[in-house]
Amino acid sequence: MAVSFSAAAKAEVCRALPGKHCCALAECFGILLYCNSFGADSIKIITESREFAYILPKLFKKAFNLSFDSYPSLAAPGKLVFQIWDEEKITGIMEAFGFHPEDTVSLHVNFPVIENDCCKAAFLRGAFLAGGSVTDPVKGYHMELSTTHQSVARETDALMREVMSFPPKSAKRGGGQVLYIKQSEQISDFLTYLSAPVAAMSIMETRLEKELNNKVNRRCNCDDANTSKVVEAAQEQLGAIRVLKEAGLLEKLPEKMKQAALARENNPSASLSELAAMMEPPITKPAMNNRMKKLVQLAKETVQ
Repeated sequence: MAVSFSAAAKAEVCRALPGKHCCALAECFGILLYCNSFGADSIKIITESREFAYILPKLFKKAFNLSFDSYPSLAAPGKLVFQIWDEEKITGIMEAFGFHPEDTVSLHVNFPVIENDCCKAAFLRGAFLAGGSVTDPVKGYHMELSTTHQSVARETDALMREVMSFPPKSAKRGGGQVLYIKQSEQISDFLTYLSAPVAAMSIMETRLEKELNNKVNRRCNCDDANTSKVVEAAQEQLGAIRVLKEAGLLEKLPEKMKQAALARENNPSASLSELAAMMEPPITKPAMNNRMKKLVQLAKETVQ
């Protein structure tokens, strides 16, 4: 089964394991605020990413020195579910972020936990792994982070403005809050910040390929239109020459006009520039165009 672009981006992010305890704590903070359930009774993290599922126990061990109460089998198909329900473990996790188990309604981004630049990046990596997705750039440009906590979304918005220098857009969806980006360059920059440069480069390469294809299509359409105009003009000129010839007027024209008419008759598909080069002596394209217009005008006057 083919791996989705979003899954490949998350797999790349998973390679950037935090080396410091503070960063492990910050990454877990992002995961918990953007996961399926983070409350006083239980913690539930659901993912389809095998790479994320592989590093998740290591992150929690490094950050809190504890294990999950329920682990999935990485060999199992479909979604993988991690759970913690032990009251002592949950209390320890809550207190690490400055929360109290009995007051989880007002969960928010506790900025002292992510004070360092390295921890800010780690937090956003965790948020992306737990609640993020990115569309295949071949289909379109869209990256989002989804959380059930309105305060978390608002504060993550402020964090992204700080570290990325651009604001994400926001929307409500099914009782949750979504932050999203639709500009290809901004998505690429964000993925690079999350330590996923390959995915970021893929977006820019796809964008350049699309732009090149669009330019080629526009050029082809323009060339086709120009070719049609040249053919139509040549047919009109040949018709005019035929009218003048049948009326016995062609031989009475000045030598320059007769020369132009003969060149067109013998070269029905030639461009004006090519016809102009055949004249003796050669003339400019505008001069050739002027001679052809005179032939067409004379033919119209003859018919009238």
